[in-house]
Amino acid sequence: MSLKHSILKVQAALGNVKAMEKLHVDTYTEDIIIKVEGTKFAKSQLNEIYMDIVELAGYYYVKTIILGSFHIKTWKGANLLIKGENFELNLISDMQEIESDFSNVSNRSITRIDFIIEESDIDKIEKSQINKIIVSSKKKTAHFESTTIDDENE
Repeated sequence: MSLKHSILKVQAALGNVKAMEKLHVDTYTEDIIIKVEGTKFAKSQLNEIYMDIVELAGYYYVKTIILGSFHIKTWKGANLLIKGENFELNLISDMQEIESDFSNVSNRSITRIDFIIEESDIDKIEKSQINKIIVSSKKKTAHFESTTIDDENE
C-alpha cells in the first residue's frame, strides 16, 4: 500500500468526503467504460475517441465519447476540430457545462460531449478520410490520429 493511499484512508476515517470518494470503487463508471457504444474514430497514446452522428428534432450532432486520461470540468464548452484530406471542420459543443467521469478501477476518465454540426457537413465526415481530431476545452487538449481496421484488433 502506498503512502498516498494510507493518507487517503486516514483522511476518509476522519470524515474527509473527497478522500472517501477517491477510495470508493467506482464500478458504475467502469461498467460504462467497458461497454462504450459508438464507432471508434481515432486514438492517441493515452486516449480513444468514439464518434457517431445523431439527429434530434431536425438538428444534427456529433456525439463523442473520449476514454482515457483526458479529464475536464468546464462551464465554457468545448471545440472539436476535424481535419481531413480536403476539409477542416471546427465544431462547438451544444452545452457549456461539461464534466468527465473518472473510474478509479481503471484509472481512466470518460467524457461525453455532443457537438453541433450542419447537415451539409455530415457527408464530409462519412466520405472523407479523417487525418486528425482535436478536442479542446479550457486548458485541456487531446490530439487523435485516425485509426485503421488493423488498430481495432489490438
